[in-house]
Amino acid sequence: MKKFFAKDMQPGKRKLYVMDHPKAYISEAFRMLRTNLMYTNVDREIKTLMFTSTAPQEGKSTVVSNLAVALAQTGKSVLVLDCDLRKPVQHEIFELSNNEGGLTKYLTGYCSLEEGIQETRVPNLHIMTSGPIPPNPAELIGSKSMERLLNLVKDKYELVLIDAPPAITVTDPIILAGKCDGVIVVVRAGYTKQQALIETNELLKKAEAPVLGTVLNDSSMGGGYYYKGYNKYYRSYYRDYYDE
Repeated sequence: MKKFFAKDMQPGKRKLYVMDHPKAYISEAFRMLRTNLMYTNVDREIKTLMFTSTAPQEGKSTVVSNLAVALAQTGKSVLVLDCDLRKPVQHEIFELSNNEGGLTKYLTGYCSLEEGIQETRVPNLHIMTSGPIPPNPAELIGSKSMERLLNLVKDKYELVLIDAPPAITVTDPIILAGKCDGVIVVVRAGYTKQQALIETNELLKKAEAPVLGTVLNDSSMGGGYYYKGYNKYYRSYYRDYYDE
């Protein structure tokens, strides 16, 4: 496989590569990641999958959005749930309003579930943006309303991909992790500190979070990123592009 270099992208801009550049190597990489995830746990159903990182700028949100597109292209009904209530970006990636419904409005009773979810330009793919940034993100994420929401969307969609904040910067993802069917940690080679990854794993372990694996961005093992989970290695070419 050839490398997909940064000159083929727009540095600093998050993009839906799988949608806009379906023949690019990076798009094939996300489709391979999709396949690995679909067969990670054949003994139990995974419907809510949370993505976190150790710090900002590790590629988390770009992975969530492009993987969501790849999954939706198989005909599965997919929801992206932006639970980063401090620095949300999914509405920017999908070029949608963050004031039309959204997670915080739903959790505080200002809109219904139907009003809180938006369609995207990708068939089978919907999104609940974060909504207006609240003064109490952790309290909202840990609320009974959030727990009810997860149960509702699990019944409504085949897969729910959750974009959560970095794990060691705030408590939100640790609160949320134990309520999800699976957790994936996104890290960046040459950027993520080893101690930060250790702390992240310890926090997730204490929360009894079902960690499925790790996505490693800008790996020196071929200049791409790898997915590692249950002794499976996934290699893609996602080089020199750093994006939360």
